[in-house]
Amino acid sequence: MTQDDIEQSKAPLVEHLTELRDRLIKALIALALAFVVCFVFADHVFNILVVPYQNAVGGATDLKMIFTAPQEYFFTQMKLSLFGALFVTFPIIAGQLYKFVAPGLYRNERRAFLPFLVATPILFMLGASLVYFVIMPLAMTFFLSLQQTGGDGKASIELVAKVSEYLSLIMTLIFAFGLCFQLPVLLTLLARVGLATAAGLRSKRKYAVVAAFVAAAVLTPPDPISQIGLALPTLLLYELSIISVKMVEKKRRAAEQENAQQAET
Repeated sequence: MTQDDIEQSKAPLVEHLTELRDRLIKALIALALAFVVCFVFADHVFNILVVPYQNAVGGATDLKMIFTAPQEYFFTQMKLSLFGALFVTFPIIAGQLYKFVAPGLYRNERRAFLPFLVATPILFMLGASLVYFVIMPLAMTFFLSLQQTGGDGKASIELVAKVSEYLSLIMTLIFAFGLCFQLPVLLTLLARVGLATAAGLRSKRKYAVVAAFVAAAVLTPPDPISQIGLALPTLLLYELSIISVKMVEKKRRAAEQENAQQAET
C-alpha cells in the first residue's frame, strides 16, 4: 500500500469521527437544556412521582416525607432532573445515533431499523406506566402494612419515607421495568440477524421462566409485589417475542422464495 492510499483511507475515518463528535455534541446540548428545564420543575415532577404513595395511604393530602442531610433534597432534585432529561431527550439522542449509522445501511435495512427505534420508547413508557399505576401503589401498600401501633408492650412503628430513598425506589422500578419491556425489541433484532429462532425460544421457555424471576430479584427491591410484578410481564413479553420472531422468519422465507423465483426467471 502506498502513502497516498494510506492518506486516502485516513480521510473517511476522520470525517466519520468528526460527524460522530458533532452529533454527540448536539445530543449533549439537548440533554443539558432538558436538565435545566427539569431542574426548574423538579418539585412538581417529584410531587407527581409521590402520587402512588399518596394513593397507597388513601389519598392523603398531608403526606409527610423527610430528608436527614442538608444537601439531600438538592441532590435528589439533581438526580430527578437527570432522570427526566434522559427520558425527554431519548428521541433526540436516538435520532442522532440513527442519523450517524443510517448512511452505512441499505435502504431495506433502514426501513427495518426504524420500527425498533419507535418501539423502544413506547415499550419503555408501558413499563414505566405499569410501575406508576400498579406496581408502586401495591408495593407501598405492602410496606405500609408493616407498620404497627404502640401500646400493650409494642413499639410504635411508622413509615416516614426519606425523599432520596423514595425516589431511588421508584426510579429503580421504572428503569427495571423499562429495560425488561425491551425484550421483544432485543429478541426480534436477534432474529433479524439470524441469532434467534422461534423454535429455539420455545425450547428454552423453562430457562426463560427462571431467568425472569432471577432478573426480577436482582433489579427490584426485596418485596414479593415488585418481583412478581416484573417477572410475570417479562414472561408475557417473552411469549410475544416468540410471535414477533415467527413473523420475522415468515417474512424472511417469503423474501427468499421471491428471490429464488426471480433468479429462475
